[in-house]
Amino acid sequence: MRLMVTGGAGYVGSVVAAQLVEAGHDVTVLDDLSTGHEDAVPDGARFVRADITQAHDALDGVDAVLHFAAKSLVGESVAKPGRYWANNLGGTLALLDAMRDKGVAKIVFSSTAATYGEPERSPIQESDPTRPTNPYGASKLAVDTALTAFAQVRGLGAVSLRYFNVAGAHGRYRERHTVETHLIPNVLKVATGERDNVSVFGTDYPTPDGTCVRDYIHVSDLARAHLLALGAIAPGEHKIYNLGSGTGFSVQEVISVCREVTGHQIPVVVGERRPGDPAVLVASSAKIQRELGWKPERAALGDIVSDAWRALSQNT
Repeated sequence: MRLMVTGGAGYVGSVVAAQLVEAGHDVTVLDDLSTGHEDAVPDGARFVRADITQAHDALDGVDAVLHFAAKSLVGESVAKPGRYWANNLGGTLALLDAMRDKGVAKIVFSSTAATYGEPERSPIQESDPTRPTNPYGASKLAVDTALTAFAQVRGLGAVSLRYFNVAGAHGRYRERHTVETHLIPNVLKVATGERDNVSVFGTDYPTPDGTCVRDYIHVSDLARAHLLALGAIAPGEHKIYNLGSGTGFSVQEVISVCREVTGHQIPVVVGERRPGDPAVLVASSAKIQRELGWKPERAALGDIVSDAWRALSQNT
């Protein structure tokens, strides 16, 4: 297939683009490099440096789009909500209009489990209420709502994948965020000397060790789910799937495994709870396992951390 990957120079997008090339697809990466890296575009893929609002001409001959281009920092979304609505929703609507003009009727959307907000139960299921607590999650939910409407009105075929924390590395493709907010890379930065310590916010949660429990998924497993989703697209339907471990790992578990993998002590500074931090955020992947046959192959936390550490060590 001829495929466009928007945001394909970013962390998750580059891994998906690489797996698509490996699978023999004709891939075009469209990215404005505002947060991505040109050297993350896989060999064998064409690169178009452009904003998603400028995707029109690059869509010639494309069979389907895999859409990752988005602003994704929760804190920034609260401080600058207009930027998130304009980029995440406005940009996607412009992309969908360009797709219609070019006769492209298939899309896989990288959504987020942040669309659910603070859950009523864990693991979170696709049928649970969506009540996002920040503009980032709200803008992604708005795109999901738009995809449902476009499927009904225009016959668009769409699949949205919702997930929490992505980690690990796929070959040379790794996390390289200018502003890093994810736990695993920040813990590993202590081992490389880039940080003095890692902060733990709250140790009195109702969890086995008192620290928050979060869902982690290996980036290679996540990418593979996008390829499966591509094959599950049906005209006039918008399907939504969660991706998650089903159990999750605590902050303390992550730090302990990072210590084992790196051999570094990784000093910890304990602080107060952060407002709005739920004790447990875990997504159920039962639906996608049942309907598409997806299941994580590198679900062990040690595998996720080891792959991230290897890639970071090789490029530090």
